[in-house]
Amino acid sequence: MDYEEDCEMSLADYKGVWVFAEQREGVLQKVSLELLGEGRKIADKLGVKLTALLLGNNVANLANELVAYGADEVLVADHELLNNYTTDGYAKVICDLVRERKPEILFIGATYIGRDLGPRVAARLTTGLTADCTSIDVEEGTGNLMATRPAFGGNLMATIACPEHRPQMATVRPGVFAKLAKDEARTATIENVKVDLKEDDIRTKVVEVVKEIKDVVDIGEAEFIVSGGRGVGKAEGFTLLKQLADVLGGTVAGSRAAVDNGWIDKHAQVGQTGQTVKPKVYIACGISGAIQHLTGMQDSDYIIAINKDENAPIMKIADLAIVGDLYKVVPELIAQLKGEK
Repeated sequence: MDYEEDCEMSLADYKGVWVFAEQREGVLQKVSLELLGEGRKIADKLGVKLTALLLGNNVANLANELVAYGADEVLVADHELLNNYTTDGYAKVICDLVRERKPEILFIGATYIGRDLGPRVAARLTTGLTADCTSIDVEEGTGNLMATRPAFGGNLMATIACPEHRPQMATVRPGVFAKLAKDEARTATIENVKVDLKEDDIRTKVVEVVKEIKDVVDIGEAEFIVSGGRGVGKAEGFTLLKQLADVLGGTVAGSRAAVDNGWIDKHAQVGQTGQTVKPKVYIACGISGAIQHLTGMQDSDYIIAINKDENAPIMKIADLAIVGDLYKVVPELIAQLKGEK
């Protein structure tokens, strides 16, 4: 038997789509449910099971929610050493299960935890990982995962395949995909798996978790977003944008230029290096529309752009483009909206 035949036979042993169901303090992260939604489509295309992989301590109660959002099977790895996330602990448990069960695809959310965990798991399994994806699909005929992500500073989108290794892995940005409608009538297999984990397997210890108290709004959940860019010109300009957002019942966001200038917090950044959002209405004020920013908001239901430059890229993708000074246009919008109320 030559190498190619042996390789083909070993790849054929891998079946199924897995989603790492990230939870923090017993709360499932939104991206895990989004990945189940997209994973459901891919599993159906391949004709295989969709499995949610749940790690933690006393987290078995979350399994039914994963089933309701599309999982055919939930593997629950419950252990006291998984109470707090550690790279060593989580990576070992996942790698042990992958070697035993052999999934062909493994998706992980591109959160702070996922961006740490994904590369470690891929390295231990000697497979490839496409990081920070904005699109995933499978190739007709081969069934290979086709993972798309921004490349060269966001100036082009690269589609990457891993045809010779399994599992095929990708980390996927939160907010890119929509979760399925919750169906509490769904049934699935829930299995408590054996966890082979000792304290010596974990080289770091979580001594204390200190939380920073912040009034942080999740812009990924907002239906109305008023976003500012370099054209706002100053931090005080975001006070005006917030007034418009408040009238709409929405929230304020910004481009990377606004964040870099210290006009708005990093958590509110939209774009390739920030968050991906899909609000009902996205109002871009003083944003030129570089591809890095468009990547994070181009799927909004309705885009309104306010810019002095009628040739700015943002104006070409906007549903409504207003050429003008935002410091004149925005107060007028606020007045009109308040008049309606």
